[in-house]
Amino acid sequence: MSMKGKGFMTQALHAEGHAKPMNAHTMPIFQSSTFYFDSPEHGADLFAHRTEGHIYTRIANPTVEAYERVMACLEGGEQSIAFSSGLAAIHASIMSIAGHGDHVVSGDTLYGPTVHLIGQVMARFGVETTFVDTSDLGAVESALKPNTRVLFLETPANPTCRISDLAALSRIAHAGGATVVVDATFATPYFLKPLERGADVSVHSTTKFINGHGDVVGGIVTTNAKKASVIRKFRTDTGACPSPMDAFLSLRGLRTLGLRMERHNTNALEVAKFLQSHPKVNRVYFHGLPDDPGHETAKREMSGFGATFSFDMAGGFDAAKGLLERVEMITLAVSLGTLDTLIQHPASMTHASLSAEQMKAQGVTPEMVRIHVGLEEPEDLSAVREDALQQL
Repeated sequence: MSMKGKGFMTQALHAEGHAKPMNAHTMPIFQSSTFYFDSPEHGADLFAHRTEGHIYTRIANPTVEAYERVMACLEGGEQSIAFSSGLAAIHASIMSIAGHGDHVVSGDTLYGPTVHLIGQVMARFGVETTFVDTSDLGAVESALKPNTRVLFLETPANPTCRISDLAALSRIAHAGGATVVVDATFATPYFLKPLERGADVSVHSTTKFINGHGDVVGGIVTTNAKKASVIRKFRTDTGACPSPMDAFLSLRGLRTLGLRMERHNTNALEVAKFLQSHPKVNRVYFHGLPDDPGHETAKREMSGFGATFSFDMAGGFDAAKGLLERVEMITLAVSLGTLDTLIQHPASMTHASLSAEQMKAQGVTPEMVRIHVGLEEPEDLSAVREDALQQL
């Protein structure tokens, strides 16, 4: 049945990837490393791509493929390619396009390990990168070179929720012959579909909201069929395939993504407003707040604001540390997208690999705390945060 015109939750529950072998109501886990051939000719035909089927799970697996088909439907793309981690997905998305002697323009506000991957690891293979503020269209246009192959960015960006105008950026990048790769992990396809905004490749760390339960590490890429073929071959050659179990758990997560994101969004807005009004908080970085610099762009780009943002404590680093020590019920842990609320300190945790200059460029301060707002009852979250702040 065609999913064209159907709503997000309907697609999540009924997209093609949910077709079940042997009448199973839930897609089974094909926990097999290899698949047998009916004959030598059958095996030869599979390797020569003369017939469809499965050979080896590093290349393709039925559970993984089911998950990819549903994700492609939700993203509005032609094909999705699943990976063993979000970083593996980013690596493949960029390095399947750029190579020795090429140039990449990257957003300057990113997850710490992504900065290291792009600025250090890729540099060892001859890929030059210029980091810019992608919310500044002029800065992006000025950074483009004749050999620029990729524009990569996060929106909303981690940890300050900086918002970029994907439609405008895509026009600028395409005019210069560059491919636009967007990490939209904070938003999920429920709130933002980068391909519909003009981007060429959409990337997610499925560890986060897509899985949603904190029991998977994974990534996924969605693009057109031509680019997908190249990225999929890169995945096969580098061995960055997900396990069938992780694909199954991520597919399970997709089925409730819309419901979860609505509650995450509602709770996060309430927490952000509370923190903004509290005397012990200097600043809240959340595009869902009307006075945030990215609010109007976010309303234009997204259908919701998500659940992860940062804030600066008025008492500096000691106050940030004190909050993390005193808060109860909220889990002190990195990552995001889980059912429960998580809190952490970017400068000493997720972004600790950045230099002082890079932290300054990103706006990561010693007093900054990042929170992922979960699905708890709003009144319970209110009581917990008030108790912790009163103790400072």
